[in-house]
Amino acid sequence: MSEDVEAAVERRRRNFERREKFSVVFYPLFAMFVLLVIWEVCTLVFSIPEFLLPKPTVVFQSIQQNASLILRESWVTAAEIALGYLLSIAIGVPLALAIFLWPFFSRSIYPILIASQAMPKVAVAPLLIVWFGFGMLPKVLIAFLIAFFPIVINTVMGLTSIEKEKIYLARAMGLGTIDTFFKIRLPNAMPSIFGGLKISITLAVVGAVVGEFVGGNAGLGYQLIVANGAMDTPMLFALLFGLTLLGIGMFLLVELAERLIVPRHMIGAGGGREMI
Repeated sequence: MSEDVEAAVERRRRNFERREKFSVVFYPLFAMFVLLVIWEVCTLVFSIPEFLLPKPTVVFQSIQQNASLILRESWVTAAEIALGYLLSIAIGVPLALAIFLWPFFSRSIYPILIASQAMPKVAVAPLLIVWFGFGMLPKVLIAFLIAFFPIVINTVMGLTSIEKEKIYLARAMGLGTIDTFFKIRLPNAMPSIFGGLKISITLAVVGAVVGEFVGGNAGLGYQLIVANGAMDTPMLFALLFGLTLLGIGMFLLVELAERLIVPRHMIGAGGGREMI
């Protein structure tokens, strides 16, 4: 009898998980479909000119006609995003560790970090173009400057927000400082760290596009400037669609890494500590 009950409970659990997975995919797609239908109807009913707001069907035609161009330029922007993002991790995480480990360093550098965020990165972009030219490096640096701050803040918050009881337990078990850090403190901080990483990947997309706006000669951001100059509004929407897909893809890669590295029961545990 108990085996039948357990089997029924397991079937219900599997059915519930299948419904949850289905709803995660279906509901956003259905909402997007409804919005596109409303958009199409509104442009027809109110006779909105194409140069102001093209119909979704016209935008999709532009995507088909310019698919090769969008794909080619997406690789350029993706490379800038990836390099800027990886640089933000390579500098942001060690900087956060230094802030956490050395109070003197924290008191010295933390106000400078806060002040640096008050400075608009768009204003810095022309200076980087002057220093480094019109190649990829200025775009990578702008993506880095915009993306690295959430990584630093969330990593520091994750490392400092551990319950004191866990540290006391680790010491009672005879764990040293290094073992406590890698076995207790760092795993506890991982959800918060990945919260910062997920915020940063979206900001890296913004940074790369800003760099292409200011001094680009390739990439989706540069093509947006070209389409805007030609008053090609359907192409503008097509490029925005490509940028959106690129950003979503980058975000999903970070989320996949989180699911592979962070234990399932801890995912989302750091959500309350995410900061921008």
